[in-house]
Amino acid sequence: MRFSVNRDVFSEAVSFAVKLLPQRTTLPILSGVLIQTTDDGLTLSSFDYEVSAQTQISAQVEEQGTILVSGRLLADIASRLPNAPVQFTTNDNRIVVSCGSANFTLLSMPVEEYPSIPQISGETGLVPGEDFAAAVAQVAVAASRDDVTPVITGVQLEVTDNRLSLVATDRYRVAVREIDWDNGDNSAPDSLVALVPARTLQEVGKTFGHSSTISVAFTSKDDRELIAFTADKKTVTSLLIKGSFPPVRRLFPNSSENYAVINTAELIEAVRRVSLVLEREAALRFTFTIDGLTMEAVGSEQAQASEAIDALLTGDDIVLSLKPQFLIDGLTAVRSEYVRFSFTKSENTNKPGPMLITSQSSKDQPGADSFKYLLQPNLLLR
Repeated sequence: MRFSVNRDVFSEAVSFAVKLLPQRTTLPILSGVLIQTTDDGLTLSSFDYEVSAQTQISAQVEEQGTILVSGRLLADIASRLPNAPVQFTTNDNRIVVSCGSANFTLLSMPVEEYPSIPQISGETGLVPGEDFAAAVAQVAVAASRDDVTPVITGVQLEVTDNRLSLVATDRYRVAVREIDWDNGDNSAPDSLVALVPARTLQEVGKTFGHSSTISVAFTSKDDRELIAFTADKKTVTSLLIKGSFPPVRRLFPNSSENYAVINTAELIEAVRRVSLVLEREAALRFTFTIDGLTMEAVGSEQAQASEAIDALLTGDDIVLSLKPQFLIDGLTAVRSEYVRFSFTKSENTNKPGPMLITSQSSKDQPGADSFKYLLQPNLLLR
């Protein structure tokens, strides 16, 4: 096998291929990147039985072949090579990498032991790349990081007609965002559901966020349900999470006559300041009145804090407790100058119900996007 390739193109391709590989694996073979020559270049692939990444790049191929090499080591080398074409040659089980004055000799891994990369043909639909990346960033923050309950570590994708909804929850909060979905000319069902690991989806969003469109394909092979994302000669596939996602949409209120509008940046900074005295997992007390919003934190005997900021309240005064980081996550995801807090009631008249956070383009004008973030007040961690 012999080829030469542009250094920057090769480095970016290797970085993409290894990005989704686990930091540690019980099977060393899965830490490799598979490099295959094609008629007009190279295909680089990685796979750990759950997630795969594959990309095609141009290269000058002098001798055809296939090699498997340690992915992270190759990524480290490629990112530090001098500014010159990269030459690859193989000699038995050794791989020689030359670039300018730098030379590396790497041990190849057994290609015959590497699993087959999932191949998915066709597409189910298309989504705008920038909108998809923004939606993933807004929603994935609400997914659980506790592997004890795998079903809520994912983001549920729900296709209905020409809309794609992304939904995530960790039981204490729920985030939802809708974007456009183009079925194209295919005969895909009008409604589809897929539960994708949040970590994988976040990497997809970052990788394909600058693409004009992303092709999405749902498929089922050998009892393995997969989803594939493709753009700019790059493809990521992921095994779907099995299980029933909780019916969180029913928690959202249809309307609320009791709400407050606040400047988003001012609120984030105030919450960060006041929560400095809080012990871990403690909640901030929020008091909404006609005069504005007051935040209070009782950290210990040595430290307390409070701050008042402007807030435009419609409806009754309300007092509730919220976990600061959960609130900041929602406020950061809103991405608008102002934010609306819509208050709901619970069956217990002494306790408020979940609070809905939505965007507000001005003090009196709701935002144009479809992002919703529902946060449960009071005792968040029982």
